[in-house]
Amino acid sequence: MKVSDVLRNKGSEVITIKPDDTVSTLLDLLTEHRIGAVVVSADGSSIDGIVSERDIVSHLHGSGTGVLEAPVSQIMTSEVTTGSAGDDIADLAGTMTELRVRHVPIVDADGKLAAIVSIGDIVKHRLSELQSERDQLRDYISS
Repeated sequence: MKVSDVLRNKGSEVITIKPDDTVSTLLDLLTEHRIGAVVVSADGSSIDGIVSERDIVSHLHGSGTGVLEAPVSQIMTSEVTTGSAGDDIADLAGTMTELRVRHVPIVDADGKLAAIVSIGDIVKHRLSELQSERDQLRDYISS
């Protein structure tokens, strides 16, 4: 199975934030969209970084509440692991596990932001796949 199979069900909408927006604005986006990470992008198609709930918590712990008015660029991860729609789901899940990341931006052939996949998206897809296989086996045995 490929990442494109996950995206077919999930969709390709990506919420982005500009590097100079505040962490407080980031919190509003995370809450509004009920997501755990946002791609940092000055233009909405390039990837400048990624920032997650974990980054916020870490910086709140280290710097206090003053971080809420800091720019997102101060807390984002700049070296972003990306994937493509043609990547194998198992390979991507392995990379996410190995690197301990829960969100991977998906880029198109030109390197532009196309979607984002979370470990939850992969698990949901795999569970659906297993359910379908189980149903097919049950139908086969019953007939």
